[in-house]
Amino acid sequence: MSKKLTLNIDDELINFAHSYSQQNGLSISKLFEQYLNRLRSTDQNQELNSKTTTLYGLFQDSPIPDKKLLRTKFHEKDSH
Repeated sequence: MSKKLTLNIDDELINFAHSYSQQNGLSISKLFEQYLNRLRSTDQNQELNSKTTTLYGLFQDSPIPDKKLLRTKFHEKDSH
């Protein structure tokens, strides 16, 4: 279901939106809808997988270790 939305936007940005929408053959409403959908999908994809979450902050108080140590720590955490 579509509803109307009123926005207060700077005149220069409105002019850009009109120009951009004409060049791309899309309404400003459609452009805004696509933009919000992209933001929503990007935000949802920001969640870390469970292995990464487990490792998050592991080396917070020390320098970043070499790859070999990272692999060792990763497999230690993964097995617990």
